[in-house]
Amino acid sequence: MKILAVSDHVVDAVYSGCTNGRFDDVDLAISCGDLSYSYLEYIATMLKAPCFYVHGNHDHPEYKANGLVLSEPGGWIDLDGEVVESKGLLLAGLEGSIRYKPGAPYQYTERQMGWKAWCITPRLLLNRLYHGRYVDILVAHSPPQGIHDGPDRAHQGFKTFLGFMDAFKPRYLLHGHKHVYGPEPTHTRYAETEVINVYPYRVITF
Repeated sequence: MKILAVSDHVVDAVYSGCTNGRFDDVDLAISCGDLSYSYLEYIATMLKAPCFYVHGNHDHPEYKANGLVLSEPGGWIDLDGEVVESKGLLLAGLEGSIRYKPGAPYQYTERQMGWKAWCITPRLLLNRLYHGRYVDILVAHSPPQGIHDGPDRAHQGFKTFLGFMDAFKPRYLLHGHKHVYGPEPTHTRYAETEVINVYPYRVITF
């Protein structure tokens, strides 16, 4: 199975790749947030594959030239706080970043993110009962604490995600949020999980 994962930055390679058939064999699309909804809609239209997303901390309604307002990307399923099965893969999603600005949307304290993770635990336990595993991929916007995150408050990762990986052992944790401009790690093994920063896009063979 091939997964096209995108996050944080619109890139011409994805536009052209969707147009010229480069991604025709992609089975699933995942967005880790902070992308324009029109960009995501284009991907969904061209790929004809199931598409799942979580919000990033900079997501906001998009105002079109024709007066329409996009409040969410058409053709995509919001994965935040959900546990779903698609094409045999078990997916879960947790949106947003650490809270660094009071009242801002899609920002959470560590305690709030812990509660969000706790709320999906019953469905993860059911997965274990019926499928023999909790989850294959955790889709997040933020990285885990100490893995691919930054020293500033806005790019600090969540400690909750470390506990999540310890307890539920996803095969992958896909995230964005942290832009990569130089030689820094984007692929890190933690326990039984491959943590991947997909910025700005990545094709993953599962």
